[in-house]
Amino acid sequence: MNPIEVFKALSNESRLQILQWLKEPYAHFKPHEGVDMEEIGVCVSQITDKLNMTQSTASQYLAMLQRAGLITTKRIGKFTYYQRDEEAIRQLAQYTMSEM
Repeated sequence: MNPIEVFKALSNESRLQILQWLKEPYAHFKPHEGVDMEEIGVCVSQITDKLNMTQSTASQYLAMLQRAGLITTKRIGKFTYYQRDEEAIRQLAQYTMSEM
């Protein structure tokens, strides 16, 4: 985990919102083509729609969260699905408790 990359990724309200939504995907999204959102993740198009922004911007936000190690992706056919990386988030919590 690179703390600088993580904190850069978290310095945007929309990126924080994405992480919050992905924590409880069924509370914030309808399943995409019958996909189990807890096991597979949430489709990029669903996140883009909920953010109400262009796919390009949403993809940039998701890429930044992924580079920071906070989310993972799964590609199924032509769709990309995103999930929180709960282990990385636990590590971040431990880091902030021990380093700050």
